[in-house]
Amino acid sequence: MDALKLISNSSLKENVPVLNVGDTVRVHVRIKEGDKSRIQVFEGTIIAKKHGGINETFTVRRVAHGCGIERVFPVHSPVVEKVDVVRSGKVRRAKLYYLRTRVGKAAKVKEAIR
Repeated sequence: MDALKLISNSSLKENVPVLNVGDTVRVHVRIKEGDKSRIQVFEGTIIAKKHGGINETFTVRRVAHGCGIERVFPVHSPVVEKVDVVRSGKVRRAKLYYLRTRVGKAAKVKEAIR
């Protein structure tokens, strides 16, 4: 069991930003198409964080053309180039799944003053 912990600790990314539920983030993801690769930006609100350590993931939600899109990103994945925190949100829940049913201004998250 100690060997697994050593391997997982050695493969963790170094400079991971502090991500909190409710934050609006801009995730830069490497997309591979054939033999070429490019970086695609996905911007939205973090509605959930799960697991911990090497398996940590966060779910980002955005509404594009009236359709809600959610993507789950592993924090320590080499596919995720960088994560920029656009604004920090003030929430009182660990999971913001209730935003799925809200539309318009009701789906907004208040900004935290930090």
